[in-house]
Amino acid sequence: MQVCPQARFTEDASGKEGLHSCHVLGNDHRSQQRQPSVFATSVPRDQLSPKALTAAIVQHLGNLQEHIEDPEYQNFIRDLTSALGDSLSQSQKAAPIVDSLRHSFIEQGLPGLKTQLKYAFHGYLASRRFSKINLQDQARVADIRYPVEWYPKTRQMQRMIHLHVGPTNSGKTYHALKRLEQVQVGLYAGPLRLLAHEVYTRLKASGKPCNLITGDERQIAEADGVSMSSCTVEMVPVNADFDVAVVDEIQMIGHEERGWAWTQAVLGLKAKELHLCGEERTVPLIKELAAAMGDDLQIHHYQRLSPLKTMSASLKGNLGSLRKGDCVLAFSKVQIHKIKREIEIRTKKPVAVVYGSLPPEIRAQQAQLFNDPNNDYDILVASDAIGMGLNLSIKRIIFTTTRKFNGRSEVPVQIAQIKQIAGRAGRYRTAAQAAAPDIIAKDLTGLEAKSRTGSPVISPAKTLGLVTTLHQGDLSALRNAMENQADPIMSAGLLPPVNVLVRFAAYFPPSTPFSYILLSLHNKSILHPRFHLCSQQDHLLIADTIEPVKNLTISDRIIFCASPASLKDDTQRPVLRAFAECVGNKGGGGILDIRALNLELLNQQVIVGSKDYLQKLESLHKSLILYLWLSYRFAGIFSTQALAFYVKSLVEERIQQTLSQASATIRHVASGSRLGNVHGHLGTLNLQLAKADDDRNGADQFLGARHLPRDNVFRKEDISTVKGKTPTKSSIGLDVTIPDLISHPQPWGRDSPP
Repeated sequence: MQVCPQARFTEDASGKEGLHSCHVLGNDHRSQQRQPSVFATSVPRDQLSPKALTAAIVQHLGNLQEHIEDPEYQNFIRDLTSALGDSLSQSQKAAPIVDSLRHSFIEQGLPGLKTQLKYAFHGYLASRRFSKINLQDQARVADIRYPVEWYPKTRQMQRMIHLHVGPTNSGKTYHALKRLEQVQVGLYAGPLRLLAHEVYTRLKASGKPCNLITGDERQIAEADGVSMSSCTVEMVPVNADFDVAVVDEIQMIGHEERGWAWTQAVLGLKAKELHLCGEERTVPLIKELAAAMGDDLQIHHYQRLSPLKTMSASLKGNLGSLRKGDCVLAFSKVQIHKIKREIEIRTKKPVAVVYGSLPPEIRAQQAQLFNDPNNDYDILVASDAIGMGLNLSIKRIIFTTTRKFNGRSEVPVQIAQIKQIAGRAGRYRTAAQAAAPDIIAKDLTGLEAKSRTGSPVISPAKTLGLVTTLHQGDLSALRNAMENQADPIMSAGLLPPVNVLVRFAAYFPPSTPFSYILLSLHNKSILHPRFHLCSQQDHLLIADTIEPVKNLTISDRIIFCASPASLKDDTQRPVLRAFAECVGNKGGGGILDIRALNLELLNQQVIVGSKDYLQKLESLHKSLILYLWLSYRFAGIFSTQALAFYVKSLVEERIQQTLSQASATIRHVASGSRLGNVHGHLGTLNLQLAKADDDRNGADQFLGARHLPRDNVFRKEDISTVKGKTPTKSSIGLDVTIPDLISHPQPWGRDSPP
């Protein structure tokens, strides 16, 4: 839900917030002439004049008033309509409430207008409820200027911070991980589940038992004395002690939505050595934070291991000039599939794809296909999702555009993002090579030197990376980005901790929408200039989606707002609401009992070439990720965790099969061959539900079991494999001993994406 950050409620002399202007204007509810419909106009909302916008809002309020049953809300709308009508005939400056309604209508149309109207109404109610002393108390609670003080035990330590900075493919994370491997108690925290998995695999390969802790998966090592963990940044346990902790992609500390997690790690991790890896533009901010915390700081500068060059010419729109090792970059899924299809028709070879809504497991599989020199997957078509999390054998990156849609309009891609994506060309080593310690040793023996700061520098391998554009018109923008430096990061992201949110919510009556409480705290928060509040758009949308659900506590709503629910996909809203209803009802969370989950999709034949079918699979996978995430927070309610893991693996197999068969179909059609049975056969689902015969079809068992009581759905011992691997204790819901992830103060920002 887009809520304009400039929206503010009116304020009278006493400091009360609400619709003060309505009461000043009195109750002169004059009849208003019916205005011509503004909603059907072809003129974009952002091009309407202020008077036309106000007229549209007045018209909508008149229609809305007829459907409102709450008398107090009706009176509020009537007063507001009168005030807006007066503003149309007066030349004086519009009241803040008018500006906020206009902004919301421009940004989100009628849904945004209704939301802002709801917030204005509750602001009006609050203005009648709160005394001046109440407002002063709220201001004290919302004073979050000194987050350094939120971690007193960490402040008692004298930490050594190592800041490793350099461009993409410079070896900065490699050196931090080498230091991590030298200690007994350590932690890696990365921005994506893919990276957490990669380091988890690497540490295990080096002979160190390691825990994997992400929002929706926990693999707990069964060896005694396990002291290594790899996690996503949002899952960092700030109450545990470490010898060395490595925090990757530290430039994300300035991210508009996720920066709070990196701030929490920097301020709160109890590590004797804290290694931060990222871009050069973080240096000024980290210097200031280290000084404020009283920690020692050493900065290590790195140079790129292989050269990177911007080509002098574009491809001039010719996809036929692509060659092995090329990556074509687009910023929309529609474009990615369109380009993939065109390349496959031209080359009669399969094309690998990577984009954000693909499950991380599928992205990794597609990357492996592209990296393998012994198959026909010579070309990759990808989104900006390749910017981090995947090591790819890319020789040349071709930008199809240097502009992207930000939800409202097309804007230039930021310099930092262009450089990070372009830096993926000419990688020093792929993930497969990095996983082999003997190759690492062979590559790096004798290549280390000492820089003036004492950090090791690796002599570059002569693997040239190239970057260009598909169209000549974008080449100058690309060259400009590659030749200039991104602006330094000047502030760290922040969210009020849970205890502050709970205390602030206590001032409001139980009927107050939780989204209004979040927005009110956001607007009242007082911050230090070196911190900024992270965006709450997703929090507000989640809060509004589950608002009608009864019997949810404030703590329940906070947990749901922190979940990785992807509500940009409209199909996820009924799923999220169904999950919330399970929590409100204290039961009914078995995966086969939740009708909102489109599990019947697995009983359909694979539909080759159908974007709609692929999108449904991706949506189902998101739903299962959310289910697994909730199963770790509400274990007694979402109790069929093992089955959810298994179904998730089935969906991943379907997605991979859909992508590969679509490529085969296009190649056969292009060559004029007859396909035969391209759909293939998935085989049995092999879920082995209770009382089911071994020779029954897994799909029939799986879907037929939805009417069975939960206790009869499956036995834990029957679900013994997920992609051929035995589930860990954590994956079947058994109690495990892991560091307490609920710290004080506990942040509550949304969990990491895949």
